[in-house]
Amino acid sequence: MASTPTYPWITCPRPNPRARLRLFAVPYAGSGASVFRSWLEKLPPDVELRPVQLPGRENRLMEPPLSHVSTVVGPLAPLCASLADLPFAVFGHSMGALVAFELVRELRRQSGLLPMHLFVAAHRAPQAPNPEALMYDLPDEEFIAEVCRRYDSIPVEVRENTELMDLMLPALRADISICDTYAHREEEALACPVTAFGGLEDPCAPPEQLEGWRHQTSGAFRRVMFPGGHFFLQASQGPLLDEMARDLARGGGGGR
Repeated sequence: MASTPTYPWITCPRPNPRARLRLFAVPYAGSGASVFRSWLEKLPPDVELRPVQLPGRENRLMEPPLSHVSTVVGPLAPLCASLADLPFAVFGHSMGALVAFELVRELRRQSGLLPMHLFVAAHRAPQAPNPEALMYDLPDEEFIAEVCRRYDSIPVEVRENTELMDLMLPALRADISICDTYAHREEEALACPVTAFGGLEDPCAPPEQLEGWRHQTSGAFRRVMFPGGHFFLQASQGPLLDEMARDLARGGGGGR
């Protein structure tokens, strides 16, 4: 990929000269921008997908990962602002939802910008306390076991590949640290619509905890549930993107 002022933080797998809006997408813990590549064929033709690539994974594997939300959104916000020549929306799944929320608040602080829509998935409302014990600093074996227990997110063949796990662990541990060390600060509610997505069988973000996202917006709010657990976005990708497309087609709610 050619170098741009926002790369490598914000990727552009397919530039879209017909775009009327951009969608910044923040991946879940331990993953990279490539998890959104399959969205390219399913998003509306007037949307340009801009997946976020955090340090420590994929093409940024040799960079040290970041373990606190402020160290992520601080440098990311001005890069997003530089792409605000078009309206934009922000999506995040799990850890990515928390980063997406704080990214929007940092954009508002730094430049007065807001997205036309914020989409959060598979994460309890940020003001809700973490019901689980902290795990980011557990020894490796215990840490991996706990990640699997909570999220069922590491395939057996990956767990049994020591070399691959050694590559994955630093970014995964840093991302879990972002969640574990997060301390919510009360601020004015966001003046943009928020849609919260969840899996009906996800114990990490049950409906009542997703409902709390309602208090983070002074605009419209929707909660949409899909079959499945924490990674419902894989099995329910089509319906999820359909719901997002409906919200984006409504427009409004963003800008300065």
